Amino acid sequence: MPDHPLPQDFRVQIPEQLPMLLQGFRKAAGLTQAEAARRLGVTQQTFSSLERNAHRMSAERLMALLSLLGVSLVLRQDRAEGAAVSVASAADDETTPASASPPPPPTGSSAAPDPFAW
Repeated sequence: MPDHPLPQDFRVQIPEQLPMLLQGFRKAAGLTQAEAARRLGVTQQTFSSLERNAHRMSAERLMALLSLLGVSLVLRQDRAEGAAVSVASAADDETTPASASPPPPPTGSSAAPDPFAW
């Protein structure tokens, strides 16, 4: 019988699930916020904010944190191959095919800096 638990999958369906999962993975790795922050090159206060607001973290920073915690990110399509998928637009309630290109990032002085960007 192994000394450590076997890997377990977690399905994240809403962004609000991330903070609890990241905190659990950090604790399972035996890391305090201060130690995890040091390894990521941020302050403990910044790390605490990142952990609480994980849904606002940049993909690059999230990947660095997952790597630190020994956690893999796996994306899996749940629908049958070739199935049509559409996403409702919050702005005008029209549907957009999932294969449509995402909107370009904001540019110019009107774009507020993201405090959670790497």
